[in-house]
Amino acid sequence: MTNKKGTYYITTPIYYPSSNLHIGHTYCTVMADAMARFKRLSGYDVRFLTGTDEHGQKIQTLADAKGITPQAYVDEIVDGIKKLWATMEISYDDFIRTTEPRHVERVQKLFMQMYENGDIYKGEYEGLYCTPCESFWTESQLVDGKCPDCGRPVQPAKEEAYFFKLSKYADKLLDLFENNPEFLQPDTRRNEMIAFVKQGLEDLCISRSTFDWGIPVPIDEKHVIYVWLDALSNYITALGYPDDTELYDKYWPANVHLVGKEIVRFHTIIWPAMLMSAGLPLPKQVLGHGWLLLGGEKVSKSKAAKGADVIDPVVLIDRYGIDALKYFLLREYTFGQDGVFTNEVMLKRMNYDLANDLGNLVSRTVSMIEKYNGGVVPEAKTNDAIDDDLKAVATGAASKVEAQMDKFAFNMALEEIWILVRRANKYIDEKAPWVLAKDSEKKAELDTVLKNLAEAIRIISILIYPFMHTTSKEIRKQMGLWYSDVVWEDAFEFEMMYGEQVKKGDAIFPRIDIEKELEELQSLNKPAEPESIPLELKPEIVYEDFDKLDLRVGQIIKAEKHPKADKLLVFQVKMGTELRQIISGVAEHFKPEEMVGKKVIVVANLKPRALRGLESKGMILFADNGEKLEIVTTEAPDGEAVS
Repeated sequence: MTNKKGTYYITTPIYYPSSNLHIGHTYCTVMADAMARFKRLSGYDVRFLTGTDEHGQKIQTLADAKGITPQAYVDEIVDGIKKLWATMEISYDDFIRTTEPRHVERVQKLFMQMYENGDIYKGEYEGLYCTPCESFWTESQLVDGKCPDCGRPVQPAKEEAYFFKLSKYADKLLDLFENNPEFLQPDTRRNEMIAFVKQGLEDLCISRSTFDWGIPVPIDEKHVIYVWLDALSNYITALGYPDDTELYDKYWPANVHLVGKEIVRFHTIIWPAMLMSAGLPLPKQVLGHGWLLLGGEKVSKSKAAKGADVIDPVVLIDRYGIDALKYFLLREYTFGQDGVFTNEVMLKRMNYDLANDLGNLVSRTVSMIEKYNGGVVPEAKTNDAIDDDLKAVATGAASKVEAQMDKFAFNMALEEIWILVRRANKYIDEKAPWVLAKDSEKKAELDTVLKNLAEAIRIISILIYPFMHTTSKEIRKQMGLWYSDVVWEDAFEFEMMYGEQVKKGDAIFPRIDIEKELEELQSLNKPAEPESIPLELKPEIVYEDFDKLDLRVGQIIKAEKHPKADKLLVFQVKMGTELRQIISGVAEHFKPEEMVGKKVIVVANLKPRALRGLESKGMILFADNGEKLEIVTTEAPDGEAVS
């Protein structure tokens, strides 16, 4: 039995359920799962946490657009996420949702700890806000005038808010980065964070009052707790902190927060400062992994929906199996660096490594034991330098895998295993058992070859277990080891098999016709023709109904914010000889100054109505893509009728 080596707490980010997850999220979660399985196998008491970050303005906006509650909206997507992780056989110990009562109550208590420590105060925030990222930015932080994280437009925002004194902890954070280099890896991320802190930290807005989908601020329920204080707290609220600390006392501080490089800043600046404020220990390490790139750009939910290559993990699992996808993600990419995802690279890796190397090794060995020894693993009776070399490679692999896993170098850990796989295949060629089988006097040598191959494959089945546990079990079944649990320490021993009854099964990884597969994947991923996607339309109208509308071209002469409503813009629109006032709820999408001079389409005979004390006489037409409004413009002279 494996000796316990202590606890190991690993977390993924909690994913934002604005839409279904893509292969980029799968990459992060597969890494965390492989590490959790490796640590369990090598003797640790592991706690593996994942979950979903379900509050915020974007969720509320998306839910409103669908005409459902935010809770109903996230429930549906979270069900899909849990099904994906079940399909991927992700071995998490807990799934935290930020809408759960256990989280809500504990976040409010953490807020009060920070407030009572003098680190939270009320003020007014005015800045540039990115709704998809739920982030405020200063003008100097923008890149080409857009959000530096996602590249989308930002909108001016001004509101009363509570602030966390992040600036108070700048010196402590610098000390953390400079004197504890292992806290944030790789070094490129650490250097970026040092530079960010040295620019100067502003206090952090931690509440919002312009929407209500969030955790109420316990001292002021007009406000909801802003996303990062809510979301980042999950790593300790899931352990019961602060009211039920049995798990917290056992597993905190976390050994590793595994996150994408785009959210390293939140996990290594905001989160440590929050913990410092509450007087709690910091996580031992934050690791920022790179992005999977399609055509040079990060895989995103929007790109996944449009399709450039097949990136739905369920599609890939259905075609190639869970373990093939896991192996590719862990083997192909270097941790911390960006990697390019293409179907061709994936299929070649599956063919060469899995079908040709591993699958072929198992198939040949089982077939030869069945053919030359009645399916029974024989006893070794001879020994030479070639045998010794195979044994040395086999028994030395586990320690090399451990060393690479300690560095989160999944690709190199798998390479160490494949050195053994390739060595065993070479051993077959060197020993040529089919030749030995023709000479009865060489039966002892033949038995040794079969025994040594069986031992090498047994060790391989242990080494691959954290990465491909289903394949490991299938190999052990074919090798007659169905009765034996996978034990990490057994990978250091060579002489452990004798008399097992092997039984050949289906090919573990069938060879793929790459050219044919690429064509089929392209066909699967081909965007549907526009006419084949029915639009969701309102009830039909007749021509007489449409003829009642008087659509006119208007030119916006002036635009300004409504003095009593942040979401409204007040436009002065010239239509021929007439100048009229029209109010639209588009302030989150457009700056007033960028609207002046635009020629727009106006519903000119709409009955006037008052909006927060000002009259609106007409309606300007906008197009809505589900995330952002686009203004409908024309070059026709103002005042002209649209028909």
